[in-house]
Amino acid sequence: MYSLTHTGEKPFSCSVCGQRFTRKGDLISHARTHTGEKPFSGSVCGKAFSHNESLKIHIRTHTGEKPFACSVCGKTFTHKGNLNNHARTHTGEKPFLCSVCGKRFTEKGSLKIHIRTHTGEKPFSCSVCGKAFSQKQHLKDHTRTHTGEKPFSCSVCGQRFTRKGDLISHARTHTGEKPFSCSVCGQRFTRKGYLISHARTHTGEKPFSCSVCGKAFSQKQHLKRHLITHTGKETFSCSVCGRTFSHKRSLKEHLLNHTGEQCLPAQSVATNSLQQPN
Repeated sequence: MYSLTHTGEKPFSCSVCGQRFTRKGDLISHARTHTGEKPFSGSVCGKAFSHNESLKIHIRTHTGEKPFACSVCGKTFTHKGNLNNHARTHTGEKPFLCSVCGKRFTEKGSLKIHIRTHTGEKPFSCSVCGKAFSQKQHLKDHTRTHTGEKPFSCSVCGQRFTRKGDLISHARTHTGEKPFSCSVCGQRFTRKGYLISHARTHTGEKPFSCSVCGKAFSQKQHLKRHLITHTGKETFSCSVCGRTFSHKRSLKEHLLNHTGEQCLPAQSVATNSLQQPN
């Protein structure tokens, strides 16, 4: 078997997809990707895995063991692969390249997710409303809009959030931190999304176009407000971030996310009173 790794010979072939392997054990493990078999289960929570090594890694989530430490900053990890990914934050290495646009990534998983922006693939769908997402985490966040779960709590004011990112952004209303700065005019923002939207005031970019009349807009929320001229449906728009809501009550609840930032009264947007932004 030792010699096979040098000769490149792969005598073991999968009868389903034809993929070949140097070791019989690798073929057996691979076969479970077709059968769905998960013969290795945890004694603590009962979760099952197709590979014994995956079970060993999972057990560390119960024991808290993190045997892999970064030699630069000392941060520890449960999985060697996670350490390798983390190490690139120090080296700046980005070995995974998108063949479509040339963008580079530190992790293979990040590249895989990015490719979906080109293919439009959204493999994760909500079992309640059917809405589809390109990332599993986005589905998890969305699911909480149905359950009402808000697991992330602000340690200063106690306000709760459905997403960790919203909590992090909210925390800046207490600290006053604005880590995102415009390279053109120097204006600073609490969220990266606000900076991206602002940058278009300098570039003139209008990436959001109306599917009905073709008119283009610099911000997605401006397109949403414009669509009302075609649908006639009234919405309420947040004066801070531009997000729109079908109910005024939902907007009021949303405005709490901006506590500490300047918020104007709810704006009702209707067909007969809409002024189109460019």
